[in-house]
Amino acid sequence: GVTRLLLTRIPFFKEIIVSSFCCDSCSWSNTEIQSAGRIQEQGVCYTLAVTSRQDMNREVVKTDCASARIPELDFEIPAFSQKGVLTTIEGIIDRAVAGLEQDQPTRRATDKEVARKIDAFIDKLRQLKEVKSPFTFILDDPSGNSFVENPQAPQRDEALVVTRYRRSPQHCALLGLEVDAKLPDAAEDLRDEVLQFNTNCPECNAPASTNMKLVQIPHFKEVIIMATNCDSCGHRTNEVKSGGAIEPQGTRITLRITDPSDMTRDILKSETCSVEIPELEFELGMGALGGKFTTLEGLLKDIRDLVEKNPFTLGDSSTPSRTGKLQEFIGKLQDVKGKAQAHFVMDDPAGNSYLQNVYAPEEDPELSVQRYERTFEQNEELGLNDMRTEGYEPQAASGR
Repeated sequence: GVTRLLLTRIPFFKEIIVSSFCCDSCSWSNTEIQSAGRIQEQGVCYTLAVTSRQDMNREVVKTDCASARIPELDFEIPAFSQKGVLTTIEGIIDRAVAGLEQDQPTRRATDKEVARKIDAFIDKLRQLKEVKSPFTFILDDPSGNSFVENPQAPQRDEALVVTRYRRSPQHCALLGLEVDAKLPDAAEDLRDEVLQFNTNCPECNAPASTNMKLVQIPHFKEVIIMATNCDSCGHRTNEVKSGGAIEPQGTRITLRITDPSDMTRDILKSETCSVEIPELEFELGMGALGGKFTTLEGLLKDIRDLVEKNPFTLGDSSTPSRTGKLQEFIGKLQDVKGKAQAHFVMDDPAGNSYLQNVYAPEEDPELSVQRYERTFEQNEELGLNDMRTEGYEPQAASGR
């Protein structure tokens, strides 16, 4: 037979490959869909507290490698058990009910006890759609390509918690990614050398090169800057990693923007840093946009691009009120870059973020830096509560 392939894009979702097979001898045909989108740098986990019928109508993008859980029922849809879909919370429950009901006639004839238990569980799933009592919906996607709608965008949704995380070796094996376990040479001096290694462009997948350099930021610390430039499509990207350890205290940096010249200040935003603009009621959680070394104007531009690319606020599927609210926020963000005064707050529990002091080494009257003790929850998120660097082998030490 003949297999035909078509690369196409679903609006507000992702790129897919449609494959169609047809046999001229027996007239058998088959059509399959595979994901063609690139895997994101970090995995993502959405935790939604469902409290009303309106929450059941939230749109959800669930890829085939994402798992969905409802802890109250001890219910889970494993990864790769369903194809990727663009649906709602109610649609995911309906698909689960349809899957459980598929073989019920056979079970009732062969094993009535199992069929009775599954019928009781199906009733519990259907009762969730009425939202008589609150429950939690968790969507975990190691590829980072799943979404859960925030109807209050660009404002923060108190019922929705978005957590981005580094993939474990098990996640990489699940996604078919190769893990390079080779450790760098500790004796190699990286301060005077730009390292270059071959990679593929994240946009067009053409061969490209990534440059890596260890840079000393004045009045701060060392950071690792990685930049990728594609000669084929012109795509450029950069990423910043902290070159030092986690600081003993967290850092909260507040800048009062009073002049357009403040837009030229250098900014180092680590992966653990959250950004807030109180005048706009805007907050960007840690992990979003990754680590960046740019200017204040460049970071605001990246925030605008991130808001504009929200798949639930664009196109025919969006409501006029939501689109108007988004355009109003973008207009206010543009005013901050030009004439309006506002406060720009960077909160980094790891203490690895930096905002340039143009009066250095003197104090900046518009810039305040506060150091604070991390809470138990912040240490837990950074993995510090279980980290032990001293006295972890007392028996071996006493034996010597």
